[in-house]
Amino acid sequence: MKDALLATVIDEIAAVEAFESLLAYEEKALIAASPLEALPSIIEQKTALTEQIAALEKKRDEQLVTLGFAPGFAGMEAAAAADERLVEPWKLLRESATGAKQGNNNNGVLIRTRMDYNRRALAAMRVAPEKSGFYGPDGRVPGVLGL
Repeated sequence: MKDALLATVIDEIAAVEAFESLLAYEEKALIAASPLEALPSIIEQKTALTEQIAALEKKRDEQLVTLGFAPGFAGMEAAAAADERLVEPWKLLRESATGAKQGNNNNGVLIRTRMDYNRRALAAMRVAPEKSGFYGPDGRVPGVLGL
């Protein structure tokens, strides 16, 4: 059964690393002038990977319990202490998860920054001009040349 646990952890590493790569791609899209073309596909892929990672985590927890360990981090720590083959993959999974969390946080900052910029731009466009020298919706300046 520990072989199955090892295989699950290796599958988790692959899924989390794929998620990290996708986050890097998302970051590039968010920095681009027009990210709207790439984002729907990225969101779809992120959703699929998130579901895959959650399913693998659940499977790992079930395997830990079957082996007599607690589910979650504590159980995995104990399993790695009991089986040397799990030490490096478990370490790699934790490192990859940390990297994915940081990438996700960075992208969240980029999204909030873009949203703030858009909110400010909209607010600036909504301000009514104090002078009548601005052009109207028809492209003409009111009061110039008797128009």
